[in-house]
Amino acid sequence: MSTEETLITLTIRLIKSFEFRNFKNLIVHVDPTTATPADLAEIVKQRIASESAFKVYRTVEFDTFKLYTKAFGAKTQNLIINLDHDEDWIMDPSIPLSSQIGMGTIENETEISYFSKQMYDAYKAHPETKW
Repeated sequence: MSTEETLITLTIRLIKSFEFRNFKNLIVHVDPTTATPADLAEIVKQRIASESAFKVYRTVEFDTFKLYTKAFGAKTQNLIINLDHDEDWIMDPSIPLSSQIGMGTIENETEISYFSKQMYDAYKAHPETKW
C-alpha cells in the first residue's frame, strides 16, 4: 500500500485534437513503484467519467501514454506533443512507471501525454495545425 511519502504528482495531458491543439491537464497522484500505465489509464478514465470539467473528453478513445517532459527538463518546440523518441518514450502498459526503459525514472511533476495512437500516427505523418 502506498504511503504519502511515496506518491508523486503527475500532470496527464489529455489530448483531444493534435491539429487544433486541444488538450486539458489532469493532475494525479500515484506511487511510481507500483502503478503501471494501465493503472494510470484506469484512474484517468474514472476521473473523466466523474468530473464535469472533462465532459468533452468522454468520447475520445485514449490508448497511449508518452512522456512529454520532466520537471526542469527541456521542452519540445511542438506545443501539443513531443514527436521525437517514440521507441523510448511511449510507455509499455504492463511495466511500473519507475521501471519504464529509455526515459529514465518518472519523477515528481513529470508531464505525460495521453492520446489516441491512431490520431497521433495521422498527425505525425502530416504535422499540420489548424485554427
